[in-house]
Amino acid sequence: MRALLSVWDKTGLIEFAQGLADLGVELVASGGTAEALAEAGLAHLDVADVTGFPEMLSGRVKTLHPAIHGGILADRDVDEHLAALLEHDITPIDIVVSNLYPFFTNPSVELIDVGGPTMVRAAAKNHRHVGILTSPVQYPAVLAELRETGALSPATRHDLARAAFAHTAAYDAGIVAWFDAGGEIGEAPDPLAATLPTSLHLTLERRDVLRYGENPHQVGARYRIAGTSPWWDEVVQHAGTALSYLNLFDADAAWRLVHELAADAPGREAVAIIKHANASGAALGASLVGAFSAALAADPQSAFGGIVALRGVVDDDVAAAIAAGPQADVIIASSFSEAAVATLRARRKATRLLAAPAPEALGLSIRTYGHSALVQDADELRVPLAQWRCVTEAQPTPRQLEDLMVAWRVCARTTSNAIVLAKDGVAVGVGAGQQSRVVAAGIATAKAGDHAVGSAAASDAFFPFADGLESLTSAGVTSVVQPGGSVRDAEVIAAANAARIVMMLTGERHFRH
Repeated sequence: MRALLSVWDKTGLIEFAQGLADLGVELVASGGTAEALAEAGLAHLDVADVTGFPEMLSGRVKTLHPAIHGGILADRDVDEHLAALLEHDITPIDIVVSNLYPFFTNPSVELIDVGGPTMVRAAAKNHRHVGILTSPVQYPAVLAELRETGALSPATRHDLARAAFAHTAAYDAGIVAWFDAGGEIGEAPDPLAATLPTSLHLTLERRDVLRYGENPHQVGARYRIAGTSPWWDEVVQHAGTALSYLNLFDADAAWRLVHELAADAPGREAVAIIKHANASGAALGASLVGAFSAALAADPQSAFGGIVALRGVVDDDVAAAIAAGPQADVIIASSFSEAAVATLRARRKATRLLAAPAPEALGLSIRTYGHSALVQDADELRVPLAQWRCVTEAQPTPRQLEDLMVAWRVCARTTSNAIVLAKDGVAVGVGAGQQSRVVAAGIATAKAGDHAVGSAAASDAFFPFADGLESLTSAGVTSVVQPGGSVRDAEVIAAANAARIVMMLTGERHFRH
């Protein structure tokens, strides 16, 4: 049995190669892989010894030779292929170990691998006879099977081949994306292609099989884009039942919201309680206990079965406050003390406890429907508070500006049509997902109750008529932020002046569907 080793990532290489050698497998290696084997004292043939031809063109050509690819591609069930190997003195290659240049880490022409993908695809094509390994993660199981049976089963070779084609597909997708962004030129020939490429080539790797999909009769899983390490990969679950599709969807929304809120309020703690991707409550506070209590008080009924996100360390005091409240499906935080985990495990057995790092920035948003997809760049709040325009006679106080920012942040992450009320750093009323902005305003003020008096309100889009604004002012709202841009802006601003409230315009709409 002969194995060809040519890898960039040498993690576990020596141990794996030693295991093969101990089984009597003849090793063939090229370039840096051969050097690594030599340093470890492992006997091997250099690729040049097999081909009779030295590496050339700064290593661009070393394995591209019939003595290599004939040994990989020969179909051992075809007499003509076996005769050709015999005639040209080519030894069959039974195992190929190859992973590709790290193009994703530092894209360049020199890191566009040619020989590697060629070997990988050749071995995967001939997987009836050849095992192809493209990741160090595969080494232990392959060694174990070889030790137990002396060969790789058809099922194992099939699975390895599938992983190999996924490996090269992701690699090629990365190269295409680099070219779309301008490649070595550094500037995309089509400016739009830098954000919306002419084609998208996504390789998604399944990472977690979920308890179920959006509903129990659906299956669901979390995938990641190949070559990336999203923050979800680093999440640690300390307790609770398995995660479902909506647990991840809602927890992601909650975790991003608390980080956005905290970014606007250095030194303050941020908490959000999410239900169906919308906040039932969100708050800034001097402590996590205080922020949680305020967020919960905004809508304790809707908080049942929701997601609690706390940007900070959950200690036993915070855990006790959460445990005394309604059942939460998920609690996600920066970390948990041992005492907090013990408290929540004892009092909320089914609740999932997730310790998570900060989320990465959002990239493209892709929504599929049938055989089509809608693609857009991420909806970010791109207009800072300093660039908002006050268009009323009344001017905002510092406290109103903070409440307006809290309302605006939460509103931008709430399903449209959306109206959000905030007071003293707390989102006290959320009206989400309504066909009418007036109805959304009515729901928000009803949820806020007495807290609507003196509160700040945000609208995710402009008020098409003054009636939506008047619904807010009649409930006691004293400041409003909205994008502006309606043909009736003057009428709406006049209504704000008549009510003697503050109105700020951002010039930026945040519909969310």
